Amino acid sequence: MKGNKKLIATLNALLADELTAVNQYMVHSEMNANWGYEKLHKHFEKRAIDEMKHAEKLIGRILFLEGLPVVTNLKKIAIGADVAKQLAADHAAEADAIVAYNQAIKLAGELADFATREILEKILNEEDAHIDKIEELQDQLGHMGAAIFLTTQV
Repeated sequence: MKGNKKLIATLNALLADELTAVNQYMVHSEMNANWGYEKLHKHFEKRAIDEMKHAEKLIGRILFLEGLPVVTNLKKIAIGADVAKQLAADHAAEADAIVAYNQAIKLAGELADFATREILEKILNEEDAHIDKIEELQDQLGHMGAAIFLTTQV
């Protein structure tokens, strides 16, 4: 099915965001593994996998719309030097993703591509859950302080 060029470009922009997030989460995961924070390592690793699944869905939809997935574009990756900075960088990335998905959902609706809109809505719901979990961890870090919080992540 021949898709709208503007929508395909939007899907490729979302794909760039997801591929960037995969890399950022993977680095944060391995940094936490190196520091001995196994729970945070698993948290970031799961996020990287979630973002890979989002990228896979976007690639599938772009191909269905007879577009060409662009997997070579990455945005600036923000690697945090400590856990607080990692969570802040990840929060910013997820907040940007939520804005981008909302805009893409609006565009898909305007173009009457409701199947694409539905795919994007499902991903948006997962991004909402991601930011909620990040905020939960940031709240814990703020309430406990870094030293106590990090002892709970071993």
